Amino acid sequence: MAKKPSAGRMHQRLHFQKREAIDDGAGNEVSGPYETVFTSAAELIPLRGGEPVQAARLVGVQPYTVRIRSCAAAREVTTAWRIVDARNASRVMNIRTVTNPDQKNAWLDLLVDDGAAT
Repeated sequence: MAKKPSAGRMHQRLHFQKREAIDDGAGNEVSGPYETVFTSAAELIPLRGGEPVQAARLVGVQPYTVRIRSCAAAREVTTAWRIVDARNASRVMNIRTVTNPDQKNAWLDLLVDDGAAT
């Protein structure tokens, strides 16, 4: 049976970042640097990891489910965003999916990959 979401399990602090489209000076829009939109407490639930082969090298990828409280800023998160650990800036996670598991807008679950190329 799945555990009920609880604020007591949220031990991680995560920065949610997205890129803004900026003008390159020649009239074209390009992706700018990532900027933090909000920081939230989160629960990281590890899933079964994998070791896909990329560029003829074995790469360790650890998928997680990131559970956060739903808020107006969190409901804006898409797969174009990324997550950075607030305590370890070198830990960057790619967002694969965003779901609202209970359909009540109380919690959001994000499927993320830690260790994959951004």
